[in-house]
Amino acid sequence: MNLRARCAIAGLGQTRMGKNYDHSNAMGFAIEAIKLALDDAGLKREDLDGLLVNPGVSWADNTMASFSLQQAMGLRDLRLSAMMGLGGATAGAMIMHAAQSIAAGMANTVACVFADAPLKPPAPKDAKGGGGGGSAAAYGFARGLNAAYGQFGVNAHYAFVARRHMDLYGTTQDQLGAIAVEQRKWANRNPEAQFHDTPMTLEDYRSSRWIVEPFHLYDCCLVSNGGCAVIVTSAERAKSLKKPPVYLLGMGQGHPGGDPMDTLLSGAPIAKETAFKMAGIKLPDIQFAQFYDCYTFTVLVTLEDYGFCKKGEGGPFVADGKTGPGGSFPVNTGGGQLSSFYMWGMTPISEAVIQIRGEGGKRQLPRHELGLVSGNGGILSTHSSLVVASHP
Repeated sequence: MNLRARCAIAGLGQTRMGKNYDHSNAMGFAIEAIKLALDDAGLKREDLDGLLVNPGVSWADNTMASFSLQQAMGLRDLRLSAMMGLGGATAGAMIMHAAQSIAAGMANTVACVFADAPLKPPAPKDAKGGGGGGSAAAYGFARGLNAAYGQFGVNAHYAFVARRHMDLYGTTQDQLGAIAVEQRKWANRNPEAQFHDTPMTLEDYRSSRWIVEPFHLYDCCLVSNGGCAVIVTSAERAKSLKKPPVYLLGMGQGHPGGDPMDTLLSGAPIAKETAFKMAGIKLPDIQFAQFYDCYTFTVLVTLEDYGFCKKGEGGPFVADGKTGPGGSFPVNTGGGQLSSFYMWGMTPISEAVIQIRGEGGKRQLPRHELGLVSGNGGILSTHSSLVVASHP
């Protein structure tokens, strides 16, 4: 079955992001995001016959999130329902699953949603007790001797991989900082970004506190309350809806196994092979990229693994600002998860939709007909690739 341009993203819904307490739990954000996506597409909830859910950390005790969300929204007669979990690669994988199901005649209109609410409102001054541990607690990874010697949590695991890259290839702190600074410039052009009103210089980056060396505070992604959803349907149907279709030209996943400390590789090379072959494109065709950026280093290694530069040359590649506004290869044009908001793999997908449609305002790219979107999960262990376009 040839899936090239058989399906399209027809609707996008984003709630307010960041310290947003409009809802008491992630379910409320998920419902709001889906409603916004349906309105964006000019559809009603009765048009949905598929629901795919990527639960954030605050859904941890809900093992049937898609069913719970269906009941909360009063959806009837669904043909497709699932809760999916591949970390930051999940959003892309959900869209692939939706497209495959639609192309096979198993569904017609599928909502794919991520929502989370790890942040809690400030407690009264006289309140006692503490809140939950958020993502740090959910992804503790505290096991055995590694934890006993201080290596626990996602920050430390990624930091170890980044440090080996630096030792092996000479990657510098300021090269990581260049990624953070350029993405902040994009966020300053994005009114929806959490750091929209906060410029950042390389000196600001250098002076921010350490999290786990070599990561400063601004090497690490934000924590956000909110929800983000997309509506996937057939390309033919999408043409008749409210907004221009965002065509899915190519899709792929990559799950390499092994230890990234040894390989310094993500699943991008595997996912790229499938997605680019399906799309019928080559690397120079890509006009912009929206990469999963849980850390600055993730952007650097993803650029290498897709082949935009050779392995070990990611640092020099980003050092001259080519990924920022006015650069030759725009990356994470909304500010990404480092400076805009953290909705796992939905952050890069949402910005790709905005760019393809030409709705980016001050950050809109002049060339935005063909883009690459990636999601990354685990510790560079899962990967999803989408090639999206304004024309089939």
